[in-house]
Amino acid sequence: MLDSSPSPAKAAPHGIQHSRAAAGARYSFYVLTVLTLVYITNFVDRIVLGILVVPIKSELHLSDVQLGLIGGTAFALFYTALGIPVGWWADRASRVRIMTAALVCWSLFTALTGSAHSFVTLFLARLGVGVGEAGGAAPAYALIADYFRSGWRARALGVFSLGIPLGSALGYLLGGYLITAYTWRAAFLWLGGAGLLIGPLFLLTVREPERGRFDAAAAARAAPPLRQVWLTLAGKPAFWLLSLGAGCGSLMGYGLLFWLPSFFMRSEGMSVLAVSRLLGALLLCGGVPGILLGSYLADRLSVRDRRAYALVPALAFLGILPCYALGTTLPMGPAAFVCFLVPAALQLVWLGPVITAIQQLVPPAMRSLASATFLFINNLLGLGLGALIIGFASDQLAARFGSSSLRYAILGGTVFYVLAAGLFLAAARRLRRDFEPLAA
Repeated sequence: MLDSSPSPAKAAPHGIQHSRAAAGARYSFYVLTVLTLVYITNFVDRIVLGILVVPIKSELHLSDVQLGLIGGTAFALFYTALGIPVGWWADRASRVRIMTAALVCWSLFTALTGSAHSFVTLFLARLGVGVGEAGGAAPAYALIADYFRSGWRARALGVFSLGIPLGSALGYLLGGYLITAYTWRAAFLWLGGAGLLIGPLFLLTVREPERGRFDAAAAARAAPPLRQVWLTLAGKPAFWLLSLGAGCGSLMGYGLLFWLPSFFMRSEGMSVLAVSRLLGALLLCGGVPGILLGSYLADRLSVRDRRAYALVPALAFLGILPCYALGTTLPMGPAAFVCFLVPAALQLVWLGPVITAIQQLVPPAMRSLASATFLFINNLLGLGLGALIIGFASDQLAARFGSSSLRYAILGGTVFYVLAAGLFLAAARRLRRDFEPLAA
């Protein structure tokens, strides 16, 4: 099931084998827990800026376009650019050490964000956060694939992906409470400091596993040349369709994570603390079940048909449209809350299935670089353009719609969910022929 016992030439007694297997399984889940904790920290530091936008905008006199650049593009520039070389490195070096260095880097720059006094210094601080977080996800995906067998990977990667809604919810909640009690500068300092404390725990307690131990015996264990990886990916249309589909979905996902706090403050007149509680509840009550459901369905349905890795998220994205169309036009109350709750779940259904499919589209020795390439596309579109496009649209619509401009910018952006669903449906047609063989 999980971390199987070793297979020496002379088999150990059955009781000892069982005990070793149980200990291995427990350790696999421990590693998954620590990886998820690191990912939660990743998203706390990434998302907290969204809840602090209004006081930052007021103090530093920034436009929505400038905020969009800081909230998405500044972070994405180095996050996406460094992701591929870090992925190449992680296929050849210790993934645990790379992730530890990345965690320390992004936490330090999160703390330094609190000392920014202009658009330029705030932009540079978020660049630094992006540099660190470039080493956070791709090595973790590959580690999980080496700790969990096929048939459990989607669920394991789904649990890891809970770092997104949990970290985002905590980013909103902690940001809201810290700014209420202190200032937005103190919020960055406290949250960055917390990440620095996790680094030693991760480095000292997580072991580097053997690469590809649960996959086909014929798979190459040594990291192949870069050119071979690109040629392998070039021959896998499903990889590019899944990456572009995830990118289109993330464009709206990241854009909403950044702009929904401002939307509720401007359009509904809510306080920072009230918005932080509302968005925290949406992410916890919607995002967590959405990821777990998508991962469970992918593991169960893919046994019969591997196209489920793409079909499940495609259907989820199509279900989002009517919810946002209705939710953004209703005054905040129980009905509007439900309209935002459903897409909070559906927009994260794709994570477990798609990330699992990416791991199984390439041989084990290519997983970190393939994951980094996937994240490059996903985040170049999502992080790089999501906040910027919605912010630009809001600025353009402000003369006509005033404080409601964000409402219409968000509604117009839902077209990217339709495009994402179409790309996933196209990927479903290719998955069965593009997958790598699995171990017996």
